[in-house]
Amino acid sequence: MKRVVITGLGAITPVGNDVSSFWNSLTSGKCGIGPITKFDTEDYKVKIAAEVKDFDPLKYMEKSETRRQDVFAQYAFAAAAQAMQDSGLSTGGGVAQCRMDAPEANIAPERLGVYIGSGTGGMGTFMAEAQKILENGPRKVSPFFVPMMIGNMATGNVAIQFGAQGPPLPVVTACATSTNAIGEAFRAVKHGYADAVIAGGAEATVLPLAMAGFTNCMALTLRNEPQAASIPFDKRRDGFVLGEGAAVVILEEYEHAKARGAKMYGEIIGYGNTCDAYHMTAPHPEGLCAARAISEALLEAGISTGIDGQKAVLIKEADGDVIPAGAVYFNAHGTSTPLNDKTETKAIKTALGEEIAKKIHVSSTKSMTGHMLGAAGAIEAIATVLALQDGIVPPTIGYQEPDPECDLDITPNISVKADLELGISSSLGFGGHNGCLVFQRLSQKK
Repeated sequence: MKRVVITGLGAITPVGNDVSSFWNSLTSGKCGIGPITKFDTEDYKVKIAAEVKDFDPLKYMEKSETRRQDVFAQYAFAAAAQAMQDSGLSTGGGVAQCRMDAPEANIAPERLGVYIGSGTGGMGTFMAEAQKILENGPRKVSPFFVPMMIGNMATGNVAIQFGAQGPPLPVVTACATSTNAIGEAFRAVKHGYADAVIAGGAEATVLPLAMAGFTNCMALTLRNEPQAASIPFDKRRDGFVLGEGAAVVILEEYEHAKARGAKMYGEIIGYGNTCDAYHMTAPHPEGLCAARAISEALLEAGISTGIDGQKAVLIKEADGDVIPAGAVYFNAHGTSTPLNDKTETKAIKTALGEEIAKKIHVSSTKSMTGHMLGAAGAIEAIATVLALQDGIVPPTIGYQEPDPECDLDITPNISVKADLELGISSSLGFGGHNGCLVFQRLSQKK
């Protein structure tokens, strides 16, 4: 099987519109939540969200293109453009190559794939065109309505822009979307179906209809206090904060990346994908299938639990090397809902064993970004990879009141320096979807 490394990163988020500003915000504990500015919230119970701020699509595309792409697809293209430029990959074709400082072709078009998902697709377009037909009849509906609205168009547009003729797969698994997209892209490269894949997720749902729907299904916090709204693992938590944005990673076959002298942020080594088959929106109360997703990802990564002396540790089965619990970072799904956080705590304990679970570094970066839905898994994967690279565990901010049912080390309020070797990122989605990714610091690979 082929090794898979991360050679490019891109991010449009509530705490920064590039990877550097995003990561600086996370490590300094900056909160991206604030009053909603995109519509009038007078009639809404929920008046806050984690909005993307100061996004300029014209940095990435022509004005005419913005009129043919929903905001979620604009976010996706911007993140993909950042990631591709960061990676130095080029097919030598595609619309975007002529307007970017792209290198000469270094990957065959048919060997570059695109796996960018979205939980809801072009909901803003859907709302706008529905209003037109209600007010002015069918003749006023835009001819671009369907291609702007459908959820696969982030993948399709990015492929067009970069000449990616390889496998395309726009995953849709609610809040697990981009974790699954990255996981499936990992498998595509690992098994030789592509040399590289542009993978991630995008969402743009800070909209009246989405806000009303999530509020009425009792998913969102009703605490309209930005600094005390998204508080994962805190006993006061009462729902998540809606976020938006996009995140994209470039996954590349190790030898291909090495041959062209690419920088490598880290290596992805495992992926787990399960379903609760229990309830439309609630997780299984014991977190058993969420735990199995973690276990399956570790199994593929060749990592098992064991005893070193009298301490429980993780062990690399290939060479017997020991990974101390303190060298592990777990980026939790951590939505700040009453059910999710205690269920995820159980899942982590079940998968790793209670002794290891209580010693690893855990945090929920949703305390700062809000819940970016289909983009959440990808932005959290980026946070995990950067934590390994820089040796910094980003915090869970806003934490004040411990919950005995959430008794892990959740890195409260302030980032922590640590010599990290292994990173785990978990996502749980409506419909019972569970996804988990495992990364390792590349220097640890012999």
